[in-house]
Amino acid sequence: MTKPDTEPSLIRLARESGDSTPVEPLNLGVRVRELRKARNWTLEQAAGQAGLARSTLSKIENGQMSPTYEALKKLADGLEISVPQLFTPPRKAQVNGRMSVTRREDGEPHPTATYEHELLGASLTKKNMLPYRARVRARSFDEFDGWVRHDGEEFLYVLTGAIRLITEFYEPVDMRRGDSAYYDASMGHNVISTSEEDASILWVTSMA
Repeated sequence: MTKPDTEPSLIRLARESGDSTPVEPLNLGVRVRELRKARNWTLEQAAGQAGLARSTLSKIENGQMSPTYEALKKLADGLEISVPQLFTPPRKAQVNGRMSVTRREDGEPHPTATYEHELLGASLTKKNMLPYRARVRARSFDEFDGWVRHDGEEFLYVLTGAIRLITEFYEPVDMRRGDSAYYDASMGHNVISTSEEDASILWVTSMA
């Protein structure tokens, strides 16, 4: 017996939810399974988040039932996405819904002679950015073993104290709390504290 084609009506319901994102037909069950596994959720966990029975979610993932719009809404809410996103494949081949929360003082420490780095979002791998807090211990360029340089671009934001950003091609720049800089990280660069206390900064480096 041929299985009834229920997807067009589901896509229509998704469109009616108010999102104008172009919707392309795809296998809803496969999409839901991918979204669940991207969050490392078991069927029980995902069903609990959505307020659905485990058996119901299992049938949806295996294409054994056509969910009502109410069930779709619960599922989308549980996955923290909109209903149309259930029917829209990701634009890039990447994991969906990744998130890492780093509580205050829970960053991964990486102390050096000149900086005390605290890596943020350490639980995520294959990141496009490397965010970290740094306590700047150095007070002189002479404390460094030459220039720091690496691939990618870098964003610097002064959290506390005052610093001097020293770069290979520009005059040194004195910066205070709230100041920021964005620069090519392959250009030699070093940061020193100019305040009485060690300055703290937020650094975000692109993973080029």
